[in-house]
Amino acid sequence: MEFREVIRRRRMVRHYRPDSVPSEVLERILAAALRAPSAGYAQGQHLVVVTDPARRLRIAELAGESEHVARGLEPWLSRAPVHLLLCCREEDYHERYRESDKVRPDGEERPWPVPYWYLDAGCTLMLILLAAVEEGLGAGFLGGHRLEGVGRLLGIPPEVQVLGLVTLGTPGRVRRTRSERRGPRPVTEILHRGRWNPPPAR
Repeated sequence: MEFREVIRRRRMVRHYRPDSVPSEVLERILAAALRAPSAGYAQGQHLVVVTDPARRLRIAELAGESEHVARGLEPWLSRAPVHLLLCCREEDYHERYRESDKVRPDGEERPWPVPYWYLDAGCTLMLILLAAVEEGLGAGFLGGHRLEGVGRLLGIPPEVQVLGLVTLGTPGRVRRTRSERRGPRPVTEILHRGRWNPPPAR
């Protein structure tokens, strides 16, 4: 599939058919995720792969899927055949930037203008989403704020932050979400050429 077509087809999927994801397909997606960049090659991004049905069901329960269903929506997490927990360990970055080739001349760690552990995790997420499309699958994302208790369930160390959950599977019925129905913002409001141009007055 042409890369432009992969980008065009990428969307968040929350409805899956019951088909399992072949192990070789999953491994190719994971291999793509591991190609994400990281600051100083700190490699502080981490993935926990969950395919066991009972464990996926428990994750769905912890994430409040019953409330989702009570609003008239169909089950999402429990039906996705693969869960990928996207995590980061901030200390991996501090450890790397305390090494001799990264410290300041005075021997101190350089300040972090932005938390690059989150930026790098975002790169990992995008590679997963695009690799899923390349493999003919769909992917969705649930933010970590909905995943309280999942770290304990999966034995994730307390210093590792769970940023979110990626679901993978064969897309089922595709419906536009409420967010998608808002439509895209005008390109002139988000793409600035040469300098920041404020949007025209409305």
